[in-house]
Formats: sequence, structure tokens, C-alpha cells
Amino acid sequence: MKNRISVACLLPLLVFGLSVPAVLGGDEDVKTPRDTMFASARIAPRIPIKAYSFSLKQVRLLPGPFKDAMERDLAYLLSLDPDRLLHTFRLAAGLPSSAQPYGGWEEPDGELRGHSTGHFLSACAFLYASTGNEKIKANAEYTVAGMAECQRALGESGYLSAYPEEFFDRVFSVRRVWAPFYTLHKIMAGLIDMYEYCGSALALEVAENIARWIKSRTDLSSNRHMEIVLNHTEQGGMNEVLSNLYSITGNPDHLATARRFDERHYTEPLLRFRDELTGQHVNSFIPNIIGTAREYELSADRSLYNIATYFWKQVTRARTYATGGMSNHERWRTDPYDLAGELGTNTQESCCTYNMLKLTRHLFNWEAEARYADYYERALFNGILSTQNPEDGMMMYHVAMMPGMYKTFMAPEDSFWCCTGTGMENHAKYGDSIYFHDDNGLYVSLFIASELDWPEKGLRVRQETRFPEEAGTSLVFDADEPLDLALRIRIPGWIAEGGRIKINGEEFGAFASPGSFLTIRRTWTAGDRVDVSLPMDLRLEHLLGDPKTAAVLYGPVVLAAPLGSEGLTEEKISNEYAPSGDPVSVPVFKVPDPDPNAWILPVESAPVTFETRGVGDPRDVTLIPFYKLFGERYSLYWTILLPGQEEAEQPRL
Repeated sequence: MKNRISVACLLPLLVFGLSVPAVLGGDEDVKTPRDTMFASARIAPRIPIKAYSFSLKQVRLLPGPFKDAMERDLAYLLSLDPDRLLHTFRLAAGLPSSAQPYGGWEEPDGELRGHSTGHFLSACAFLYASTGNEKIKANAEYTVAGMAECQRALGESGYLSAYPEEFFDRVFSVRRVWAPFYTLHKIMAGLIDMYEYCGSALALEVAENIARWIKSRTDLSSNRHMEIVLNHTEQGGMNEVLSNLYSITGNPDHLATARRFDERHYTEPLLRFRDELTGQHVNSFIPNIIGTAREYELSADRSLYNIATYFWKQVTRARTYATGGMSNHERWRTDPYDLAGELGTNTQESCCTYNMLKLTRHLFNWEAEARYADYYERALFNGILSTQNPEDGMMMYHVAMMPGMYKTFMAPEDSFWCCTGTGMENHAKYGDSIYFHDDNGLYVSLFIASELDWPEKGLRVRQETRFPEEAGTSLVFDADEPLDLALRIRIPGWIAEGGRIKINGEEFGAFASPGSFLTIRRTWTAGDRVDVSLPMDLRLEHLLGDPKTAAVLYGPVVLAAPLGSEGLTEEKISNEYAPSGDPVSVPVFKVPDPDPNAWILPVESAPVTFETRGVGDPRDVTLIPFYKLFGERYSLYWTILLPGQEEAEQPRL
């Protein structure tokens, strides 16, 4: 995450100003508020919602890779000392602290200090909701109480941060500073999550006080000045978190203040369906569009829908790697549909994948289209699950796309990068997008072993699966009484021929097209079982802009080749943003046929394991899921040559 310095050439964009639409009524005109995000919300979305999310409290993961990752995350969060996280907050408030401060981006002289405490609160809240662990809740509530004490010590303004208010003086006077609004977004988000999932009224009070202070500061700025300020430094998702606060409290000031953080130099081209993303800082851009999506839900401003949906389509189609991730050196550096020169070491910042999943979830709420779930699944397996070290739970910043590289990880007490923070959250909330619902139907969006409790319907559903190690899933129903319900099962866009459904052992006489939902309407009773066959095959996905370079996928899973551990030491892989530029050589595939099923064959003794046969130059390789590959060098992308083709140039940095 880098500073952005204001540039005079952006000033012409400011003539558009910033319109803040009138907030539509209070919550008195909404009889039964139902939000896409918060069960505690007082304000319902003012747009049609096709698929509502379930609370994390209603989903429990069953044994499998996602539960394993969550438990490692829980262990790491429990190892963190709340007093050490509160240390710089207490110093900023003039309170004593004898705790040893954490290092990395949380060092006492660091300008991003405090952001990890916000992520910590969110992750703890998610983990409590997902597991019921009382210790993680107690640690988080202790942290909230410490933050409230600091806020009181700072006076009546409502200000709270781990650094002095002078940082914001520098923001508003367009002087050099890192990202205080970015940090404040993380703090407020953590407090709101604590209110939602742990019932902490104190957390909500602290968040509202901060919002009151933000309004007092931003009210002093004209629209033109706010646009300059926002372009000067990252503001994270301030428009999102203030919109969320509005949905929970019903205070229209929060939504109006959220609109002050809409970055017009981002959104104006998107509103005209123009991709001007080249050169932009990716993890500054995506959070602002998440806020745009949230504002659309709460204001029904159709222009915001156009911005969010066009952005999502353009990024996922024209600027994304096979893994579902994006960015090189934290930016979109090339024109759309051209990633040929972007297989580097500092690619796929993990924060960007985290944020694209958040945006995708909003769009699925609105439209319930399988293409959103297809992307979510791909990015979850290949861009999130793949970034946590199974040995110790440590997480990644950049994921190298350069062939011959390796994974690098944070240190437990001396990193605290932005991707450390989002990593805390990533592995704590795997249950949030497996299932969705409307009034009369259940969506099964992801194939992850889990249990859903839907008390309003008297229904519990158990999903039994080892996907993708087995090509399918099973749903077992437990209903208090017979229940008429539409079951909607995603039929992925990647599915091969031969998919089928069985209900209680009998073939169901219908299926659905790839990239859609199959709807089964019937009366469900306790013990009903639905078995879903989801056959997969191998396919190539070419790197955008380079027809001779491709990744190999099996269903939604990107396959990678282990290439040994040459030169890898603890020093090289720990506390490093990205690997150093010393790749090992990678074979070229000289193939007889463009269909990889003709020259990549399964290893019968191991699930989702394959070998190239007679095409690797100078050697063939074994391919396994990227999310399982740790401790070795690897390649995700390959030069693939058909007969008569010349060898592709090596990807440039």
C-alpha cells in the first residue's frame, strides 16, 4: 500500500463536484428491515434484493481445508496481546502503557499504526460468530473497552486513533502523510463488526463518536477540496463504513458523510463506461467501489449501480490473473486485456482479492447470478486459501505470478502489513458466502463442507463434501416439519459434461446449463438428501495479451507445479512482502493438441494431481492445486507451443 500524492492534472475532474442525494426517509417507513449485511440494521436496502446473506452465526464449517485455515487463524488471533495492540492508542491519548509494542507497520513511529487493531476486532468478531469461542470474544471486548477509554481521554470531539490528530491536519492541508483515513476505516469497521457479532453496544458508541468527529472535519471542506484530499492519500473504504453505520443507526448524517468520500476521479469515467484504470493504485480503488455499491443499496441512486457493475465486469474480464487476483506492484500498470508483461514477483496483492470478494458479494445479493459465485469461488480457492501457511498460519502480501518463484509470509509480531490485517479477516469468515436466501428459496453458492441453521424456516442443512478432491457435494436436510422450499444449486461455468442430481437416491430428471442455478421446488422433510455430481476437466486459460502463455485449471482450481526448494531459507520466506527476483528455470510445454486433457493425465493414487506426459522441455512436471503448494518454488503460468510455433519470449518484469 503506497502513498498517493495529489497531481494538478486531476483538478479538471473536480468540476463535476460532489452531489449528496437527499436521504430517503428514516427507518419509520420500513416495517421489517432486512439488510444484506447486518442483522442489527435499522435501515433496509432501498433496492430489490434477490439473495440475502446469512449471518456468520448461522453457518458452521465442517472438517476440510477451510475449517483448518480458520482454526489456524483463531490460534494466531488468540496469540495476540490486546495490551500490545492498544499500546499506541494509549500513548496517543496520553495514557500510560508498559506493553511492548508490535513491530512492522504497528511500530510506534509508523504512520499506519492502529490499522491492525481494527482488523483484529473484525476478525475476532467473525471468529466468535463462526465458532462461539468465548476467549476470542473476551479479548476483543477488552480491546474495545481500552479504545473507549482512550477516546474519553482525548476529549469530547469523538476523535480516536493510534496517532495524533495532527496526521489529519496534514491530510487536509495536502502535506505528506501515509493514510490516516485508511486506518480509521479499519478501526470503525472493527467496532461495527463487534457490535454486530458480539453485541457490544460500547463498540457502536465509539464508532458513532468517531463518525461525529469525521463529519465535523469534513464539513469544513468544499467538494473541490475534498476531492483533492481524497486523491492525496488512501482513504480505504470510508464511504463503505459510514454507509454501514447509517444502516445500523438510521442517522442520515452518516450516509451524507459517506458520500463525501466518493472519489469522483475514480467514478466519473466508470459512469461513462470507460476503463481509465491504468496506473491506478488497486487497493485504493476497489474499497471505494465497495462503498459505492453499499451507497447504492441504501440510496437507490442508479448511477452507483452502473459504476459498481461496470467496474466489476471490467476488472474480472480484462485485468485479472487466472487465480482471480490482480495488481502488479500494487497497480494496474497496463491497458485492459494485456497482462503479457505482468508476471512479476510483486503481483496479486492479497488485499485486492479480499476486497474484490467483498464487492462480488454485494453484486450477488442484487442479482443472484452464478457468474458472481463462479468468480468468488475461483478467487477464494486460488487467491485466499492459497495465501495462509499451513505450518503456522502466517499470511502473504504479494503472490508471485512469475514462473519459478516461491511464497513469502509475514512474521507473527513484526509485519502487520495491510495484507496481514485483511488476512486475519479472510480466514475468519469463510462461512459468509456459502449460502444465501430469499423468502421462499435457498441458494447453495459454494461447495464447502458446512452446516446451515435457518431457524425462521425450522431448517438445518448439512453440506457433506470433499470438493474439489471429489467432484460433487451432498446436501442433507433436517426440517422441524415438512417445508415447501426452492433449492437453488449453482451449476458452475466450469462444469464438464455429465452433471446430474439425485434426490434420496433417485435421479432427478433435469439439470441446468453451466453458469446458472438449478432450481428444485418441492416439500422437504427431515432426512432428505440431494447428491450433486459436478464433473471437472482440465482446461487452459491464456494470459491476457499473450496467446502462448497459459495457466492450467481443473474446475475452478488453478494447478501449479512444485519445482523444488532450491535456495529457499527461512530468511528468504519470512517477513518479506514478495520473493526476490531469482527464479529457477521452468519447462516449456511443446504440445500436440490445444486440449490439455490430451497431454496432462491424472495420477491415480492422489486426488487432483496430474502429470504432463511427453511435452515438457526439458522435463515433464507434476501439477497440484496451488492452494496446497507450500515450501517449494512453483509455476502457475507456462509457455505452451503447438507444432510449428516458435518459443515464446520470457515474460518481462
